[in-house]
Amino acid sequence: MQYDFDTIVPRRGTNSYKWDTPEEEGTLPMWVADMDFRTAPAIVEALRKRVEHGVFGYTKVPEAYYDAVVRWFEGRHRWRIDPRWMIYTSGVVPALSAIIKALTEPGDKVIVQTPAYNCFYSSIRNDGCELSANNLVYRDGRYTIDFDDLEAKAADPKAKLLLLCNPHNPVGRVWTPEELRRVGDICLRHGVTVVADEIHCELTYEGHDYTPFASLSESFRQHSVTCVSPSKAFNLAGLQIANIVAADEEVRRRIDRAININEVCDVNPFGVIATIAAYNESGAWLDALRKYLRENYEYLCRFFAEKLPQYPVLPLEGTYLVWIDCRACGIGSEELASRLQKRERLMVNPGTMYGPGGEGFIRMNIACPRTLLADGLERMARVLP
Repeated sequence: MQYDFDTIVPRRGTNSYKWDTPEEEGTLPMWVADMDFRTAPAIVEALRKRVEHGVFGYTKVPEAYYDAVVRWFEGRHRWRIDPRWMIYTSGVVPALSAIIKALTEPGDKVIVQTPAYNCFYSSIRNDGCELSANNLVYRDGRYTIDFDDLEAKAADPKAKLLLLCNPHNPVGRVWTPEELRRVGDICLRHGVTVVADEIHCELTYEGHDYTPFASLSESFRQHSVTCVSPSKAFNLAGLQIANIVAADEEVRRRIDRAININEVCDVNPFGVIATIAAYNESGAWLDALRKYLRENYEYLCRFFAEKLPQYPVLPLEGTYLVWIDCRACGIGSEELASRLQKRERLMVNPGTMYGPGGEGFIRMNIACPRTLLADGLERMARVLP
């Protein structure tokens, strides 16, 4: 079956956070991490049938939901999840906040491999904890983990959690099994629990397979918590659905309590229906999407090579968020993002919002029809010196 990723779906005027936040007409938003594609046809059809029912009361999550999640991760990623390990909630960010609340005390330290997803920082701060930055090493156009520094940070008695972003947002790495094992071994030695944000796990490209951290060993499974959601891969962020996977019963009990304290223990019927349709019926659509996204990335790389060769584009192993080294332009990330918006009405994310190590970089969302991508790149070229 052929899937259409080229048609431009007008989103302005739909209360889209991505498109309706910029007030100036003609603004092209390539910032917020949602896609400008319609979701998989099977999901649309499942939601249509649910809408036609016309009654949208409180939702009981059925066994079919758990079955769909379990089958998907076992079939796609060779990770057998016991449904008893799962806690559903309204999103990965609320999940992270509840996990931090459950597994730390105010004043504890949470390790983050920076630059990293900006909501990590607010979740840490809101739960009264302290950031411990394990800065990624940027060398020869690629990011790696500083394991010596991670060992030192994990050895701090106040360090309780590591927020592991796999695949990594914003630098685009998909951590290898060897890298994950080294991370896990360090954390086990020092009693640090790994909290794996694996929301982008479906969006990886040839030669860079996603490995669930918890799948690598029984010890890792018992000393970690994993957050997953169909929202990124199937463009369902507005339906507010995610899953926490925690094999340890006591850890799960504490997280469940925090979920209830934070009042994010209920989900809506559309999120449940969409998850089932995504995992049961939409694998072929996802495979076509990944191919299209990879071709978008290759188009961007050719454009930069021809017109902006002084600005390195980082390898994209996973996600649809391209990390671009703009230090050669000689201005800070926030000023560059501001100029792009003011002069060309192009919105991208400044690297500084992702914490230490982000200065001099920008993040660009390429999950859009190729004509929009081409438009955005031309706008960028007219601003970058």
